[in-house]
Amino acid sequence: MTQTISFQISPKVAANEFLLKKSIAENLSVPLSEVHDYRITKRSIDARSRNIKMNLTVLVAFGNDAHLPKEQLHFEKRDVSLQPEVHIVGAGPAGLFAALRLIELNLRPIILEQGKDVSERKKDIARLNQNEGCNPLSNYCFGEGGAGTFSDGKLYTRSKKKGDNRRILELFVIHGAHPSILVDAHPHLGTDKLPDIISNMRNTILECGGEIHFNTQVIDFEFNGNKLSKLICQNQTFSVQNVILAMGHSARPLYYAMHNAGVELEAKACAMGVRVEHPQEMINHIQYHGNMMKELPAASYSLVHQVDGRGVYSFCMCPGGIIVPSMTAENQTVVNGMSNSRRNSPFANSGMIVELQVSDYADFQQYGVLSGLKFQEQFEALAFQNGGQRQIAPAQRISDFIRNKISPSLSATSYLPGLVSSPMHFWMPPAISKRLQEGLKFFDRQMHGFASSEGKIVGVESRSSSPVRIPRNPETLSHIRIENLFPCGEGAGYAGGIVSSAIDGMNCAESISHICHNRNM
Repeated sequence: MTQTISFQISPKVAANEFLLKKSIAENLSVPLSEVHDYRITKRSIDARSRNIKMNLTVLVAFGNDAHLPKEQLHFEKRDVSLQPEVHIVGAGPAGLFAALRLIELNLRPIILEQGKDVSERKKDIARLNQNEGCNPLSNYCFGEGGAGTFSDGKLYTRSKKKGDNRRILELFVIHGAHPSILVDAHPHLGTDKLPDIISNMRNTILECGGEIHFNTQVIDFEFNGNKLSKLICQNQTFSVQNVILAMGHSARPLYYAMHNAGVELEAKACAMGVRVEHPQEMINHIQYHGNMMKELPAASYSLVHQVDGRGVYSFCMCPGGIIVPSMTAENQTVVNGMSNSRRNSPFANSGMIVELQVSDYADFQQYGVLSGLKFQEQFEALAFQNGGQRQIAPAQRISDFIRNKISPSLSATSYLPGLVSSPMHFWMPPAISKRLQEGLKFFDRQMHGFASSEGKIVGVESRSSSPVRIPRNPETLSHIRIENLFPCGEGAGYAGGIVSSAIDGMNCAESISHICHNRNM
């Protein structure tokens, strides 16, 4: 027979196949010899006390059942080369997963991506890391796979209401991801693995008759009444029937182009702050209560606090990771974090950001719906002015930042372009710096040593979300006025991360399919 059981064991037992199988038999109250096959279906760590445990849910075949049926994951490839076309602006998670879903729905995706394919994009990212300047169309934010390709690849989302999270993970596995992402509570691909996975997705789209146009930046629009009729790029114009706008949260020229073309936009709340970096060994010691078993992964944390009516919280925590330069133009300083699949860097980093409301953009109200974008731009320009040359970022020890003191020296960092000591408490907007200081003091009480001189802040983390929303009809997911334009993902203000963006892209694909089906009835 088969049975699903849940139980707790030590990490050492979980890492030993014989001991794990023995524990399964004990939990079933059967002899070890009767446990023929098992499959872990859920796995998480409980590190709330020094006696650290692994939580496992396991499907077991025992008694008369010799083995479990192999888990089947399926994507039906079909030729859509002659089917109705749907244009997609952006090849990030929202765009790629929209394209895959369109193929399943017998529609032909045509992706327009302003950046380069993932192989060529690597070269521009290498130049960024070597402090050799920023290509504004090919960087950590722009190019095949979007920001997620070179920014860690965490695959979890707080939202469970928007769609099928499991299907997103399955499509990643079908295209080369390790099956463990279907099991782990906090699945993670790793920046070293993502380029091959993204390339495999591209190949699927092309094999099925879709198109992908790289180095193709949308710069303007033509309309026919309340319909978008043409997407105008630098060297080519595309006539369109339906468009999924999966542009990403950093595509500022496209926001300006839409605003100039009369497309309705909205200013929205967002969050900005810094990256915090510590030695990973220190975070392990805090989170695992000094229990440094080799079987435990690099420890993470999740922190949140309310300060003066605004949330201060950790974001995109990268255990065993590095800080990377995420600007999309010269004269900006922007940082983000990433981890490879093994998470074996000696550093831990996380965004530490402050919630901002539209009222916080008051000094830029003359820019109307783009006021948050202008606030963001000024914040990044301040970081550039108070940093070093090109990608060298401003930084400060956390203990000095809290005490409004300049750091005479900085500890070692994972940030390859380099750091320069800067009085970040002085030049950051008070709406951010004052709340950050109070938040870090509170987090130090939760994780003793977090705000010590061993940790530092690196500036600035300003692209956690977009300060602009593209309003849409909640039922059709089309723009509130332009009926064949479907804004989605982070750039439209409806997602935050790889999984939620991918789900939103697939939902837009399904909405278009429904519309096309009704037209043909």
